[in-house]
Order: sequence, then C-alpha cells, then structure tokens
Amino acid sequence: MTNHWVDIKNADIILIMGGNAAEAHPCGFKWVTEAKAHNKAKLIVVDPRFTRSASVADFYAPIRTGTDIIFLGGVIRYLLDKDKIQHEYVRNYTDFPFIVREDFTFDSGLYSGYDTPSRSYDKASWDYERGDDGYARIDPTLQHPRTVYQLLKKHYSRYTPEMVERVCGTPQAAFLKVCELLASTSTPDRAGTIMYALGWTQHSIGSQIIRTGAMVQLLLGNIGVSGGGMNALRGHSNIQGLTDLGLMSDLLPGYLTLPREGEQDFNQYIESRVQKPLRPNQLSYWQNYKKFHVSLMKAWWGDAAQADNNWAYDYLPKLDKLYDMLQVFELMSQGKMNGYIAQGFNPLAAAPYKSKLLDGFSKLKFLVIMDPLVTETSEFWRNVGEHNDVDAAQIQTEVFRLPTSCFAEEDGALVNSGRWLQWHWKGAEPPGEAKTDIEIMALLFTRLRALYRAEGGKFADPVLKLWWPYANPENPTPEELAKEYSGRALADLADPKDASKVTRKAGEQLAGFAELRDDGSTISGCWIYAGAWSTQGNLMARRDNSDPTGVGQTLNWAWSWPANRRVLYNRASCGLDGKPFNPRRSLVSWNGKAWVGADVPDYKLDENPAGGMGPFIMNPEGVARFFARKSMAEGPFPEHYEPFETPLGYNPLHPKESRATSNPAARVFAGDLAAMGKAADFPHVATTYRLTEHFHYWTKHVLLNSILQPEQFVEIGEDLARDLGIANGSMVKVSSNRGYIKAVALVTKRLKALAIEGKPVHQVGIPIHWGFVGVAKPGFLTNTLTPSVGDGNTQTPEFKSFLVQVEKA
Repeated sequence: MTNHWVDIKNADIILIMGGNAAEAHPCGFKWVTEAKAHNKAKLIVVDPRFTRSASVADFYAPIRTGTDIIFLGGVIRYLLDKDKIQHEYVRNYTDFPFIVREDFTFDSGLYSGYDTPSRSYDKASWDYERGDDGYARIDPTLQHPRTVYQLLKKHYSRYTPEMVERVCGTPQAAFLKVCELLASTSTPDRAGTIMYALGWTQHSIGSQIIRTGAMVQLLLGNIGVSGGGMNALRGHSNIQGLTDLGLMSDLLPGYLTLPREGEQDFNQYIESRVQKPLRPNQLSYWQNYKKFHVSLMKAWWGDAAQADNNWAYDYLPKLDKLYDMLQVFELMSQGKMNGYIAQGFNPLAAAPYKSKLLDGFSKLKFLVIMDPLVTETSEFWRNVGEHNDVDAAQIQTEVFRLPTSCFAEEDGALVNSGRWLQWHWKGAEPPGEAKTDIEIMALLFTRLRALYRAEGGKFADPVLKLWWPYANPENPTPEELAKEYSGRALADLADPKDASKVTRKAGEQLAGFAELRDDGSTISGCWIYAGAWSTQGNLMARRDNSDPTGVGQTLNWAWSWPANRRVLYNRASCGLDGKPFNPRRSLVSWNGKAWVGADVPDYKLDENPAGGMGPFIMNPEGVARFFARKSMAEGPFPEHYEPFETPLGYNPLHPKESRATSNPAARVFAGDLAAMGKAADFPHVATTYRLTEHFHYWTKHVLLNSILQPEQFVEIGEDLARDLGIANGSMVKVSSNRGYIKAVALVTKRLKALAIEGKPVHQVGIPIHWGFVGVAKPGFLTNTLTPSVGDGNTQTPEFKSFLVQVEKA
C-alpha cells in the first residue's frame, strides 16, 4: 500500500478491481464502509464476478478476466481526451515533459529491441534523451512529439470505449460511467483510491496491470495524498514482510538486489545501482545504496566483513539466472535438483501445474516440510485416487516433516498491507515437538557449521564466518533479531557536519536509515526497517491510536516503514509552494523553515520547495514515471496482451502479429508452453479466488470452517449451466489441458456471459481452498488446472485466467 487501511476512509471514490476486499479482507473493508458512511464516497467494483464487494458497491461493471489493461488504458484515454487530469500535479510531479530517445519505437505490439529467440528486450532505447550536461532533456510546453505526454496520448489513443467493449466485454455505458466517477477526483479537493489484490498480480501481465492503475492515479493526482494511493491487499498478514526481507530469488532485504554472474566487481555492482540524478537538485535516494548494502553485510558477517574484502561481497552468490519458483520446479522436473525445503509453503497446492509438481517432487532425494500442519506437499507421495494418482513405490524422495509453531504461538512482528510492523505476543505454547521457525533454522545452521568445521567443504567461509552473536546460538530470540534488522552502531558515529560531536555511541540502536554508514560502523539487517527498535525501545509494540489531526494518521500505533511514514510520496500532496492541494486533508506542508504535518514528510525536512526538488525522491528524475525506462520486462508503457490461454487465439489490438498475442517477455518454459490449451478444446474461461470462510489451505483442518464450507464447488453462470444441462448442486468435471477436477456445480447469477469480439464467452469461478488433507471433504487441487507461466517481472503465475471445459461429471 502507498497509503494504509485507515486512510481509505478519506477517499471520495474507491475502485476495487483485481480484488474482492469484502470477501478476502473483511476487517480492512471496514474503512471502505467508513468512507461511504461518513464521506459519502462512491464505491466502484470491476470484476468478472458479482462479488460480495460488488453487492455493496454504488456501481458494478463486469470484465473479462485478463483484460484489465484494456479497461484501464481506456480510462487513461478518457482522462486525457476529456482533460480530466490534475494539471499542476502531472506537469511538475511526473515525467510528462521528458523527451524520449529518437530510436525508441513501438510497432505491432512490440517495442524496439525485441529478440524473438530469447523472448526478451534490449532496453537501450527505452530512455530519455540527454543533453550535453548529462541531464534528461525536457519540454515544459509538452509540445515536442517525443515527450512522454505526447507518446502516452498516442499509445492509448487505440483504447477506445468500443475497444473496451470488444475485448473486455464491458458495455460502453458501464465503462464510461466508471470513467466519469474516477474523473471526479481530478480536482485537488477530491481523492480516489484503488484497491487491488491477486486478481491483478496473478497474470502474465500482472505488473503492467498494476502500473496502468498507478498511471490512472498519477493523472488524477491521487498518489501521495490522503484518501488516494495504490493499495495492494495482501493475502497473508506477513506477505508484505516476505518481500521486504528479500525472500525472492534475486532480492536481498530492503529491496536490494543480488549480483548477477557478470558482476564480480564490487564497485561495479554498487555503481550500477547508485542512480545519479537525471535533473538538477534531485535527491535520488538510491545514491545511498552502498550504506544500505554495507550495513546489511555487517549484520550478516560482522568482523569478517571489512573494506579489504569488499564487505564480504564475494560471499554472496552471483546469479547465472533467476531461481524463481517456476525455474526451481523446472529444474526439479528435469531431475537436476537434489533437495527442497518448503518453509511455510504448500507448493503442491499453491504453485501451478500440479502434475509437473508431482513429477518434480518424485525425483528429489529429500524434501523437508516446515509447517504446523500436514500439507498436500508433505503427503504428495500418497495415492488418493483421482485426487492424487501416484505410485509411491516408484518415488525415491525421502520426506522429513519439521513441525513448526504458528503465529499465535510465538512473539514477533507481522508486517501488514499498510507497511505497519506490529509486534504480537505469544498466546500459547506450541504443541508436541513443534518449534519456532527461528529455532529450527538456527539448529540447522549450527549443525551445518559444525560439520564444516569438522569435515571442511567447498567455499566454507560464508558459513564459518557468518556472524551469530545471539545469547543462545540454537534459538535466537525475536527481540534480538528485531534489534538487528532495525540496526545499531558498531562504533561511535561522528556528526557529518562536526566531527568533534558524537551522534550515536557504539552499541546504541539507530533512530533510522539516515544514520547508516558505508564504512562498516553500522549494521542493519533491513534498511527500510531501520528505527523500528530505537533507543526508545520497541516501537512496533506501541498501541496508541490517538489521531490529533483527524485524518487517520495514528503515528504512535505500531511503526511503519520507512521512517514511520504512513503515506508514501506525501510531499506530492502539496503544490510547488509547499502548500497542501487540499488543506482539509493535509498530510504535510512547508512552514517556511521545515516540512511539518500529520505524517512524517517523505522529503528532506529542511528542503525549501523553491529549490525544485521533486517529491518522488527515490527516482533519479525526482518525479513519477509514466514511461518506465528500462525497468519493466515488457515495455515502458503497459500494453494489452492476451492471457496465454486466450479464448480468442489472437490479440485484438495486434491480430496480425502472433508474437504479440500474449506477453512476449513472460516467464515460460518450452514444455509448459506446449501444455497450453486451445479454445477449440477448452471453450470456457476460468478464474480462481478465495472465500471468507476459509483461510488459504489452512482452515480445511478446522472443523468449524469445514462445516461452513464443507465441499469444493465451481461457480457456473445460469446461461452456461442451461446450455450444458447442468443442475445446481450436481457434480461437474472441469478440465484443462493439464488435468481435471470434479466439484459441485453452484449455478449462479453472479457470472454472466460476456460478448467478446461478437461472440459469447463464459467465465467460471473456482475457489482455491480444497485438497486431499484436512477434515473438510476431500477435493481436488485447483492448480491441477492452472498453466505454468509467470509475469515477466515478478514471475507470479497466471492463476486468474486460463481455459477449461465444463461438463457433467
């Protein structure tokens, strides 16, 4: 979330698209109802299915799953054509006036630099034109044909209401009503928020869908303001913490990145990530990358990380390729992986293409499961008939179960959607032999280290020299780890402005990331969390919900990264003079000497606005980007590409270019591409979702939840059910090119056929919660059906749009 849950109450317009907050986030949805009740906010829901969120919306519009970029691109076109944009905001706080390189092109769905064999781009041309001074060239009049503004207008000129109706199936009148409502927030006195979830992320173009939504918000001036923002609804209470702490194959904590194989030189690694300003007097805060990186290395290797060994840079792996989830299971299925540890993860249920997963798990030498409960993954070897047809005698894999505690049985911090680190306390002791994840990982490490000490081994230094300064090496406390990721001084820190003064003594906790140094004198296990545990103590444990300004900025409730800031980019809520666009919902303002207000300013506190520094201080431009220079896999402007299993078989925007039918830079392997189905064989479009009554794959172990939702079902529209002769409550078989499931048919008015390119397309909905373990009636794993293809940026699988055939069981 750029904002936070409570701030939603300040919105005038709320768009829920790619999510179902009332169903999947019922506690957070409270703030939507607050906005409607007390702020007269209008709620818009755009979804393939009439959901619980839609049932309380002021306006609902249907859409074909996987076509969100067409819809949002149409909104962009509408806002530009109708001049419903926040002019002062876009001229000064976005890259509208920046001039793009002359060799940048877009033709028939492909950007300049595309290489067909590798399915990837050379992105050199995706950049701004530079002047002799090295800065990006701009045209404040916006008249230059290669300004981002002009290119944006040209790009989305094709996204007409007629095209939206043709491709999305959304009636033009409904689409234009959504545009009108969103456009009402283009004035400074109104704000709109967008709430999205896995309905946007779980697509082969998921990252670009989210970017398109962000571009709508930038046009309206809704980023950085109270009641605005792009607000991601996390499916777990700690999924935000997962990405923050770098638990992805190419990340380090705090969104630092692992080096690639060609980056053997430390200085080159740092230089390529230190973004120099592209305009005069811009902060470009990633210039501090080395401070963040060195402080992380000191937290990991302590005294073994020194300047003469480049702060233990050689200890880090250098990636020859991404080892994301899809790559791991590809290697596993090829028999190229010996072992796998699934920690708090049930991949047999949660990853795509179940039969490929079964094949891969069966080729391992060992599989370790760390989970409080039995999972389908821990039982993958069991033959349970149609649900899991395997031959256990042919499986070589040895499975080890290490029972863990659950969140209610341990102390620690959870990081929610709003970036709040909230400390929680143990409610009970874990049962039986269960241990915390911390203790299990510590025990594994200390035993592996002992083996290295006794027997030696290749490249032993990263293990033997890892810093492990905990009172009990076999069970570090959450408090010790929290102090470590927050950060402390290893030596006295001198004042940068007066070396005779000490600002922080050795051993003291740091107040924030501004105190981090690149000389080895500080540690921080995650720079964005720096200050969460300061000399004042555990700020994550605070529970003061006082709100003196009345805009929901409860700064003493828990702690929010970064710097306890609640609304990111909040400097953008003010004009060039530092005065709030909307004084009624002021976040920060310039008082003539400093930035003050209801939130922690996202800016240098003493930076006079007359200096022209932009509010988007992480970007070298100082402004927000419509043109994503070199950063996205598919292109600098989001473009509609069909799901890999498309009911059309072509892209209506580029019907003659087969390479542009689906995302030309998606994450997909040859065997998985061959397993895609065609509309001739699988004529119905399926999507997946969650229910309020179940929590992912856990609560099928809970009797009460299993009574509330006892049996797997598939939602089918009345027209499709009538065409196929399927009665409500009967059993149906749903097949894709990768397998089938059987479930109860729930015939409903919530799903209706949409007219796509003049033909009816039926969509069916499949909840994800069932499997073959637990006390609920055994069901089929939904990912039996789903394709193995990922977003080109995040590698997130395309669970939300694939082809199936529905028939009587």
